[in-house]
Amino acid sequence: MPRGAIAAGDIGQLFPASDPQYAGVSSLSLLARVAQMAGEAGWEVENVDAVVIADAPPLAQHIPAMQRALAGAMQMGVARVSVKAKRTEGMGFTGRKEGIASLAVCALRPAQSAEKTCEENRCS
Repeated sequence: MPRGAIAAGDIGQLFPASDPQYAGVSSLSLLARVAQMAGEAGWEVENVDAVVIADAPPLAQHIPAMQRALAGAMQMGVARVSVKAKRTEGMGFTGRKEGIASLAVCALRPAQSAEKTCEENRCS
């Protein structure tokens, strides 16, 4: 989620589908790597807001587990991860039950060590 926020390129640049090492890899492990990259760049994930767009299957009962899994991958508290489900009421490929889509945004804050470094160097 934070890969765009740290200007690290898109998912295809970081983890190309053409690279055999990513065949069948868990998206949670990719998320963990991106969160690590944010940390290496001096940032922490403040919070995440995700929307899963699907008319089927019903997702409400799975949302708490999704929040725990995302929070675990990013090594942050589950209270800082929001996951919501949205139906398209029959419209588009999700409405025809041909697939699922998702959108997510995250807020980043300078990591504790980055804040100190920035203060020492009078960053703006």
